[in-house]
Amino acid sequence: MKRSLGCRLPDALLCAFFMMMSALLFVSCSQGKEDRPPPKPPAPITVAYASERNVPVQLTAIGNVEAIETIQVKSQVVGVLHKVHFQEGRDVAKGALLFTIDPRPYEAQVKQAEANLARDKAQLAYAVEQAGRYGELFKKGYVAKEQEEQYRTNAAALEAVVNADKAALDNARLQLQYCYIYSPLAGRTGNLNVNEGNLIKANADTAMIVLNQLSPIYVTFSLPEQNLGEVKKYLAQGKIAVEASISKDDRLPERGVLTFVDNNVDSATGTIKLKGTFTNMNHKLWPGQFVSVLLTLTTRPHALLVPTSAIQTGQSGQFVFVVKSDNTVESRPVVTGPTINEETVIDQGLNPGATVVTDGQMRLIPGAKVEIRKSAPGAGKKGPPQAVGDIDTVKGKRP
Repeated sequence: MKRSLGCRLPDALLCAFFMMMSALLFVSCSQGKEDRPPPKPPAPITVAYASERNVPVQLTAIGNVEAIETIQVKSQVVGVLHKVHFQEGRDVAKGALLFTIDPRPYEAQVKQAEANLARDKAQLAYAVEQAGRYGELFKKGYVAKEQEEQYRTNAAALEAVVNADKAALDNARLQLQYCYIYSPLAGRTGNLNVNEGNLIKANADTAMIVLNQLSPIYVTFSLPEQNLGEVKKYLAQGKIAVEASISKDDRLPERGVLTFVDNNVDSATGTIKLKGTFTNMNHKLWPGQFVSVLLTLTTRPHALLVPTSAIQTGQSGQFVFVVKSDNTVESRPVVTGPTINEETVIDQGLNPGATVVTDGQMRLIPGAKVEIRKSAPGAGKKGPPQAVGDIDTVKGKRP
């Protein structure tokens, strides 16, 4: 009996030990499964596709509209304003009659000058006849030389008087013409500063009316002197297009051409003055108005564009998140060019068709799983035809 009990006791203890270890192992495995965090769901993102387009190379500025010609209309004679022949604030044609100064005093002066001329012409004719008669008598020895010379001198003096009368008559007629004031250009009238019945002074300090030519018209603007080289380069190759917009919501800007580059740089501001000429047929541009100017120097062919919202900035510079074919993302450094209408040119780092993240970047790290919710409007919105995108697109391989 004792021998059999002694043999079974170690076996029982060993069995109990194994049972306890198995229980501990089961508990630890169960706790490990419960403590393990669940896998993260794919991050929702919005994407766009890099696309190639011909992109204009442009410069922007704030400009001021100026009339090509501004005329201050003043009277050149003194008189009472007899008639105003236009309505202020309206267009007038070149050569249209604007004002009439009372012409009666000047008509009287013309008549007086004509009478003086007629009188002196008659006296001249008689003096010439007398000079001729005495010349013949002198040749025959009937009169002295002094008498003949006196009649010739009288005739010459009267000829000078007649010439003076002619000049006086021309001046009187000119003064009469000044009573009728015509428009020197086709333009828009401003505020009328005189009324019918007012006494008008010659060359008064205040103009009777101001005329502005509205078509064509200038837009004056300035660019930094650093852009002067580019402007001169492309201007030598042909015309440079200029657009003028009244506001940023203006969908139909006025179009013109660059016609003036100043001959010196403003040393105080470091800018160069330029002017664009616009036909302005519908009078959309108005003198004194401020406008946004867009100067198109040339067109850059086959430029690669992505939405500007896809561009991120890190410690190493600018980068974009590119979606690969397995729906993971990669951080790819890029070299950017100019920004045009919420799109940015990519000079280096992407190939056409690459899928870039435009929204949701804050949740992303390289290698993260993503779920494309929608495609952003803008560059390449149609997307590549085969797949979402892949890292190999930079090397020229298509997924």
